[in-house]
Amino acid sequence: MELGTSHISVVDRDGNALAMTTTIEDGFGARIMTRSGFLLNNELTDFNFAPMEECKPVANRVEAGKRPRSSMAPTLVFDADNKLYAVVGAPGGSQIITYVTKTLVGILDWKLDPQVAVDLPNFGSRNGPTEIEAGTEAETWKSALEAMRHQVRSIEMNSGIQAIVVGPNSLTGGADSRREGVAIGN
Repeated sequence: MELGTSHISVVDRDGNALAMTTTIEDGFGARIMTRSGFLLNNELTDFNFAPMEECKPVANRVEAGKRPRSSMAPTLVFDADNKLYAVVGAPGGSQIITYVTKTLVGILDWKLDPQVAVDLPNFGSRNGPTEIEAGTEAETWKSALEAMRHQVRSIEMNSGIQAIVVGPNSLTGGADSRREGVAIGN
């Protein structure tokens, strides 16, 4: 679980929307607080500390003016008429992209209610074994994936994903029950 990352998805009564993911990388970031009370992040860990590999400069090296790689994926989805259709995002470090993608496929392709899409089992790969969410239906996929020569790991994947779908006269939300999120509104 990414302890230093938070996400919020909001749509107000006027249709203004926000998908915001923020991070300080780890619980309490760099563990340094400014005099004004802000915690400093430790996002330098998202850079490659080796500036050269095989006598060639590394693209993701620490260098002035560079931004660290990030998996944050706060997402606003618009329909063909450029009207807001969905707001989606999640904490979760390097797994954020797969959490958001899974939820978008559920909402956009399978026409699922946002809560149902959010609650789908998590799965993915981070340039290694195929990861499936422990304790969910995804574990039943293991033998079929292994038959296709996937190396499979069953791990905890408590995403914290949130989604809001904007209807003609309504908002329908979903928040990951694996964490403390909740969909509320009036």
